[in-house]
Amino acid sequence: MRRLFVIGVLLGCYPVLLLTALWPAPVAFALVALLSYAIEYAAPRLSRPFVDLLARVHLGVTLRFATREMAAVLLVARTAGPDSPWFVALAAGLFAMHGVRAVQTALAMRLKRTLSTMPVTTRNLDVSALNLPKMPPEFLTNYRGVRFLYLDMLPVLGASLGAVAGAVGAALGLLMGCLGVLALLPYVRRTAPLSDTARILDVVGQRVSDYRPEVILYFSGATEAAYQAKMWLSALERLDRRAIVVLRERGMADRLGATTLPMVCLPSSADLMGFHALGTADLCLYVANVGKNIHMLRIAGLRSAFIGHGDSDKEASFNPFSRVYDEVWVAGPAGRDRYRRARVGVRDEDVHEVGRPQLEGISHDGPGLPYRTVLYAPTWEGWTDDLFHTSLITMGPRIVRALLEHRPGVRIIYKPHPLTGHRDKAAARANRKIVSMLEAAALAAAKASHPSSGEAVKPIRHLVVTGEEPRLYDCFNQADLMITDISSVVADFLASGKPYAVTNVAGLPEGAFHERYPSTEAAVLVGQDLAALAGFLNGEDMLACARRKLRAYLLGPDEPDAMSRFNAAVERVCAGS
Repeated sequence: MRRLFVIGVLLGCYPVLLLTALWPAPVAFALVALLSYAIEYAAPRLSRPFVDLLARVHLGVTLRFATREMAAVLLVARTAGPDSPWFVALAAGLFAMHGVRAVQTALAMRLKRTLSTMPVTTRNLDVSALNLPKMPPEFLTNYRGVRFLYLDMLPVLGASLGAVAGAVGAALGLLMGCLGVLALLPYVRRTAPLSDTARILDVVGQRVSDYRPEVILYFSGATEAAYQAKMWLSALERLDRRAIVVLRERGMADRLGATTLPMVCLPSSADLMGFHALGTADLCLYVANVGKNIHMLRIAGLRSAFIGHGDSDKEASFNPFSRVYDEVWVAGPAGRDRYRRARVGVRDEDVHEVGRPQLEGISHDGPGLPYRTVLYAPTWEGWTDDLFHTSLITMGPRIVRALLEHRPGVRIIYKPHPLTGHRDKAAARANRKIVSMLEAAALAAAKASHPSSGEAVKPIRHLVVTGEEPRLYDCFNQADLMITDISSVVADFLASGKPYAVTNVAGLPEGAFHERYPSTEAAVLVGQDLAALAGFLNGEDMLACARRKLRAYLLGPDEPDAMSRFNAAVERVCAGS
């Protein structure tokens, strides 16, 4: 209803403004104008899709502001007459204000283009030699210049007080616009040297050369996939060799969180392949199979190893593309066996078991609450239906409903995959439905905790995790049990030793399912009928020994620890180069 109200007021203000101007009714005009400014400010926040639709049908914000200004001009024409010099001054002032706004927008666009097209950007490197200028205040660089449009409040509201006030308001608005333009000019001038591509690459290259990196973590992908690289940063920080992160997409470095590792982002393939400062490195680690990997793989003398972003029974963990790398690093014997069975061209001697150093810190203990906590962590829908392992669409809401209705009550932590809904809108709808169910349960629990009479009931607080915090491994530590799909989450959760269930989305026979997905051998299988769910929640844990055995198979031995094995693998390559 609130959105409908905003839409109605936004569309209705402008015809009413025109009527009050032609009447003329200056007081009514001022009141409607004030309302129109308020609703223009609120509309993008309350009904963004509708505002975007207006822009697509040529009723964008600039035209709407110009319509309001036209009404102000008509008001002055009706009250003072078109022959009044103040009428001419108001009309000319409004026209000039749009010209100044155009100049401001052009300068802001140039500033943004210069900063967004730098050949290389960095984190944790001293590039003070570039003399990167400070950015101006955001209101000066507002890309669409919308805030500058609001300067017309001075002449528009002034027009309701009379022609003189309208003309004076136009002069003041024009003066403030010119001051904004003048304030932008020094910033634009100071960014001019940043257009010198060769100089920027040389300065950054010199800093990287001074650092003398020995190991590269290479990553390219969508911003939603930043977790794939982020999970390796702490392990690289603890290496005995100097590591650097090489990225390809602008803004990706900001999505990787806090780290001490130097980062360089080189969007251009030509700049990357010509960036000789990386020549001291012996090893490049790849976390995802993406097209832009080819640019790094073409650099001679750099040994490549695919480390992935989690070991699982998904096809991504034995992708035929993996044979382009010199080595493939897996967590434990299960990873080696996957490549053996898949026969995708990866030689057994090129596969190395290095553990999962990210899993240090995962606790074997639950949160110790008076009720049990169940983590539901479904995977995403995959790039094609051939990789369709997610339970979210066909089972997700029913799983959460069953958990909510279970007695005794359980706490639910819902953490969907970061790419959920990226390809299939049905997954996004199921995700929203689950979030709504948990929000409704929270409201009901809050009401139960404050009854009108009787003893208060302490509510169970469910948790929906859609951002970066808490991390997946933090959710492991907060859970007593987990329900998930075929994904690397299974292997990682085994580090906790806690019971887990895996969804059988395809409805395969139990024996065939375990044979196809070995990581489920110590799991309770939950089919489409959810028949096994109650036993999983209430039954005795009979699979603890199986989980310990499977953990060693999937993640490798406890000794030496995973970080030591990972570090040894890096040392073997770097020392042998």
